[in-house]
Amino acid sequence: MRVLFAGGGTGGHIYPATAVANFLKDKLSDVEILFVGTEKGLESHLVPKEGFKLKTITVRGFKRNISLDLLISVKEMFQGAWQARNILRDFKPDIVIGTGGYVCGPVVFSAAVMGIPTLIHEQNVVPGITNRILSRFVDGIAVSFEESVRYFPNNKNIRVTGNPIRPLILKSDKYKGLSNFHLSPAKKTVLVFGGSRGARVINNAMVGFIMKNLKKTGLQIIHITGRDEYEFFMRQLAMSGIELKEYGNIIIKPYIYNMQDALAAADLVVSRAGAVTIAEITALGKPSVLIPLKIAANNHQEYNARTLESLGASLIILESQLSAESLHQTVWGLLNKPSKLKMMGQKSKALGKPRAVEDVFEFILHILNR
Repeated sequence: MRVLFAGGGTGGHIYPATAVANFLKDKLSDVEILFVGTEKGLESHLVPKEGFKLKTITVRGFKRNISLDLLISVKEMFQGAWQARNILRDFKPDIVIGTGGYVCGPVVFSAAVMGIPTLIHEQNVVPGITNRILSRFVDGIAVSFEESVRYFPNNKNIRVTGNPIRPLILKSDKYKGLSNFHLSPAKKTVLVFGGSRGARVINNAMVGFIMKNLKKTGLQIIHITGRDEYEFFMRQLAMSGIELKEYGNIIIKPYIYNMQDALAAADLVVSRAGAVTIAEITALGKPSVLIPLKIAANNHQEYNARTLESLGASLIILESQLSAESLHQTVWGLLNKPSKLKMMGQKSKALGKPRAVEDVFEFILHILNR
């Protein structure tokens, strides 16, 4: 079987694709996999790191106003479509799977026109414009949330599969995670992160939050600043007179590769509301405080967060409301109420879909058998 994945730009589009690709590789002895992305997206690093081949095409997002950028985007759209058709003709996939991002448009549409079976996966509650357009042409749509179904009225072959996540996340263990970070199981652990590159607004609030909690002996903090923000964050701490070596309850990292350990160790997660993050924290049944990215396309992070909040699995702090004080009050409002924290964890677990990758795999076979 030959399977082509199209998706990229952000980890939210790439990680689900690589999770499915790895599952296919484990289940099928004769599978050949190819990814199509762009040179500028994270896929140019993440896909080869996972051991898969990547071919790139030229494509970019459209600006809404008439400008030179719009003309360049139109030109690159046609260029990308031509490149996509050539890749499809050379690789001859049995199925093409789109997981989001601008690159999906020309690749998945070209595959549909050529009569190749197609499947798209939507990670967020509110679908992006690319998937909404493609939904009219593809053979199947997999969504992560039940609420997403209504956005695809023109396609009846829809399944709520959840968002495929890395097996390491599902296999994680709380006490192993605590041990790997040299943390105590007798204390509450709060994990805070804002994405691989970091979030300045979260880091700013965390400087004050750390100052307020330096001497809280019952609390442990793992804060991941993001690679681009680490040096700035550490300077802010130094300017505030904070010497972390004096305290044993705070861990600051620019980035970690063992996120499964950090998530497993956490009693409470404070993070953005991206699709991958939500899939992982719900699969593990973690209560959360979500801080949606204000400028996310279609405001999809707030919609994601509102879904969890409405079902009792999370609390939301909007960027406009975020400060050291609001974060401090919200976190301790939960840590001081163990029964509420436990209930939120149970609600989160009920939302989780740990079988998402298996369900997507079964959907792929269903489309091929049709």
